[in-house]
Amino acid sequence: MTATIALVDDDRNILTSVTIALEAEGYLVRTYPDGQKAWDALSKKPADLAVLDIKMPRMDGMELLRRLREQSDMPVIFLTSKDEEIDQLLGLRMGADDYIGKPFSQRLLIERIRALLRRVEMSKARDEGPQEVAEEDEVMIRGHLQLDPVRHTVTWKGKDVTLTVTEFLILQTLAQHPGHVKSRDQLMDAAYSDDVYVDDRTIDSHIKRLRRKFRSADDDFAAIETLYGVGYRYRDMGGD
Repeated sequence: MTATIALVDDDRNILTSVTIALEAEGYLVRTYPDGQKAWDALSKKPADLAVLDIKMPRMDGMELLRRLREQSDMPVIFLTSKDEEIDQLLGLRMGADDYIGKPFSQRLLIERIRALLRRVEMSKARDEGPQEVAEEDEVMIRGHLQLDPVRHTVTWKGKDVTLTVTEFLILQTLAQHPGHVKSRDQLMDAAYSDDVYVDDRTIDSHIKRLRRKFRSADDDFAAIETLYGVGYRYRDMGGD
């Protein structure tokens, strides 16, 4: 099926040029000139992926992302200016999957969109019909954690925890081998395709958001440990 991309930016030139480029790749594009109009539409009819500018009138990209994350794990890519590093990190902590600095290459944006949608499809693959389940697609149980790679669902102590695609892949990588330390580079490789560059702080931001989400389900959550200067590991806390 053709993916629908929501493009939200107050720059009409960007809306026009990016829409033309995405439609040439076969995507359906819905454009919005500000965050409020995007929220009014996306809260009723989500897209497959959203590309959001940060600085917009009426409702900025940060507030739009916050509202979207209250009801959806739709993949989100931020468009940011080079001097908005703090905004980039805030956006990642709030649940953005990726960001691209302005001015940006349309080809790069298309590749990021394609890579992110591919990860979504992989996580949802084989969700319909009886079939043999590959080992990597089996439901993973680690103490209180239950992670289903096929349905892209996570529970902790029986409570649902909604994760973005990137957060899911990072958690899956950590939980596959409890007690084993994963470096930031290893987590980057697991969560991002080869043509996407992210720095250490991006992974740190995703880890902080993962912890925040699990602590909303359990105040005592402490299964993701930091080994300073080395990386992160998942500690199997056991089950009741």
